[in-house]
Amino acid sequence: MSRNPTFQPINMDRSKVVVIRPGDQPWLRAPQAPVERRPLEREAPEHGQTTSFVRYLAGARFPQHNHPLGEEILVLEGVFSDESGDYPAGSYLRNPPGSAHAPFSEQGCLIFVKLNQFAEDDLTPVRIRPEQQQWRPGIGNLSVCPLHEHQGASTALVHWPAGEVFQPHRHWGGEEIVVIRGCFRDEHGDYPQHTWLRSPHMSEHYPFVDEETLILVKVGHL
Repeated sequence: MSRNPTFQPINMDRSKVVVIRPGDQPWLRAPQAPVERRPLEREAPEHGQTTSFVRYLAGARFPQHNHPLGEEILVLEGVFSDESGDYPAGSYLRNPPGSAHAPFSEQGCLIFVKLNQFAEDDLTPVRIRPEQQQWRPGIGNLSVCPLHEHQGASTALVHWPAGEVFQPHRHWGGEEIVVIRGCFRDEHGDYPQHTWLRSPHMSEHYPFVDEETLILVKVGHL
């Protein structure tokens, strides 16, 4: 629950479809560092479950902080860094419950971040840079790079070649998508680069693309 009586949770009703495109929300300055955030879902002002796009300005540094229930990061642009190393665009990181770090970016970066949404027993750190990605054939002409799986929830990168059409399907346990590049589409609309979509348990759609498109997909966690 929020400790601020004036704060209203953002998009925490996960029974609803939510789509946030670039420009739908302003960038908000973080209180701790020269960092800007676009909150996509937020349980409370500075704690609880949170999903955001986060933009580090060049030279930005966060003080060391803990992640009681974990942190998940996809680097979209630039280079994200912490004590464990430098992570260029395309890198995927998981910092497990109870971990701590002091992140920074020398040149600036854009990242997608999920906080405090791990299972308590999901304790394995993950560091996958672009050169470590393991791609395999998916359904149709899709290519899939698995990133993480735990207790029926999974996360992967999915590459769509231009003109690809997928079969209509339902989302057991829900689906969450970040459009990394290109434009993802379905019968409900078009979703350009850096759009975030969240679809609830047993929702259904018929996705396709006109241009080459790369997305991050999480399923089974809602």
